[in-house]
Amino acid sequence: MPLSLLERIAQAIYFFLPAYVANTLPGIFGGGTPLDFGKIFVDGRRLLGDGVTIRGTLVGVAGGSLVGALQGDLLLGFALSFGALAGDAVSSFLKRRMGFERGAPVPLLDQLNFVVGALVLASLFTEIPRDYVIILFVITPFGHLTVNRLGYHLKIKDVPW
Repeated sequence: MPLSLLERIAQAIYFFLPAYVANTLPGIFGGGTPLDFGKIFVDGRRLLGDGVTIRGTLVGVAGGSLVGALQGDLLLGFALSFGALAGDAVSSFLKRRMGFERGAPVPLLDQLNFVVGALVLASLFTEIPRDYVIILFVITPFGHLTVNRLGYHLKIKDVPW
C-alpha cells in the first residue's frame, strides 16, 4: 500500500533531521572566532563575516552527526550536517559579494542555502528520493522562519528572519 503524503513528509523530515539540527545549533551555541578569521576578499568585503564561526560550525556538525549516528548512519549524518553548514557559508559568501551585511534578509537564499548544501553533499553517499527533495524545498522555508522567530522572541537571535 502506498504511503500517505503525511507519512512521506515525516520520512523526509526524519531523513533531514541531522541537517536541521546542524543548522539550528550554531545560532544557540555559536559565536567566537569567525571561520574566515576576519579576512577580506578581493572585493574589499569580508570573506564570510562574523556570523559564521568556528565554534558554531563545530557544534553544528557535531550535533547533526550525533543525530545521524542515533539514526544509524553516522556518515550520512555527517554529510547532511557538514553540507548544511557549508551551504550556509556559501550563502554568507554570496551575500557579502552582493553587498548585504550580516543579518540582512535575502528571501529563499536564507531559508534554502543549507538545504541545497546538505542535499548535494549527502547525494554523494546515498540516493535521495525526489519527493524528499520537493518536500524539503516546500516545508523548510516555513519551518526556518518559525524557528528563527522563536529564537528572536527568546532573545537568542537579533533578527526574526
